[in-house]
Amino acid sequence: MMAAVRQVALVTGASSGIGKETAFALLEAGYEVVGTSRDVSKVGSLGGVRLIDLDVVDERSVAAAVGGVIDRFGRIDLLVNNAGIGSLGAAEETSVEEARTVFATNVFGVMRMVRAVLPHMRAQRSGRIVNVSSVVGFLPTPYMAVYSASKHAIEGYSQSLDHEVREFGVRSVLVEPAYTSTGFEANTTMPEEPLSAYDVRRRDFGRLLAAAVRDGDDPADVAKVILAAATDARPKLRYTAGPLAGRAGLLRRLAPDRIFDQQIRKLNKLPA
Repeated sequence: MMAAVRQVALVTGASSGIGKETAFALLEAGYEVVGTSRDVSKVGSLGGVRLIDLDVVDERSVAAAVGGVIDRFGRIDLLVNNAGIGSLGAAEETSVEEARTVFATNVFGVMRMVRAVLPHMRAQRSGRIVNVSSVVGFLPTPYMAVYSASKHAIEGYSQSLDHEVREFGVRSVLVEPAYTSTGFEANTTMPEEPLSAYDVRRRDFGRLLAAAVRDGDDPADVAKVILAAATDARPKLRYTAGPLAGRAGLLRRLAPDRIFDQQIRKLNKLPA
């Protein structure tokens, strides 16, 4: 008898943090896992995870990586769009060019990956796309307006995509972590021309963010939620990851706008 074909998962941004733990979780669940990084020569071995170079902002890099996976395995069953960068700064002091850099990875990078894998998923009449969003995809976040906007964009894109591809046996779902103990700060852009009017609040928020990331959820716990989103027979449109994300989602759904607004200012230590 022929051996069963292992499902193939492609995970972007798999060199560290949530992506790395997701790759391990999928490997343990029985997937053939291909992880990506912009430069795999700088990444150590990830056990049974195959690592390939991929830069989601480069159309040719995306096409070559996805084509290479198809050539090797003949299929892609799961795409986890995890690669992303952060942005910290007031909206006024963040230039459009700086915003483009964030959107190039967080939004257009996701779109490139989706467009590259969908022809194969449609042809095999099955597939799952998991887009790693954030609680800031449904919450306003002062001093992270551009990053929040990029995640809001992914929320709308992913849900619209899901309605388009269901008839082909493909689903698109969201995973929304809160603060996670990763190297997020090291991969976060700052305004090139900061405005003094925002110095105090920006610095205060930066300290809040650093503490929240330091004390945040374990990336392995987020990976478990991504695995559930990837394997649930009847997937939900969105999965919050971790207790803080769950409470944030509940607050957004149930709190009146005025109370919700007050809580956002209180949580971010802004004047009433």
